[in-house]
Amino acid sequence: MNSTEPSKKEKLNSWLKKVGIGGLIFFTVKGLLWLVVLYFGADSLESCMNK
Repeated sequence: MNSTEPSKKEKLNSWLKKVGIGGLIFFTVKGLLWLVVLYFGADSLESCMNK
């Protein structure tokens, strides 16, 4: 490995600094919304199959 090449931890820290708290909130909310969509989608499919 080249000594001038940043490590994975340094790359992650750099990315987190660029994204910031706004990015953290955005990706958290996005993930939670996908969980809600999947939950209600599966629930509606289950109700369609029971008819």
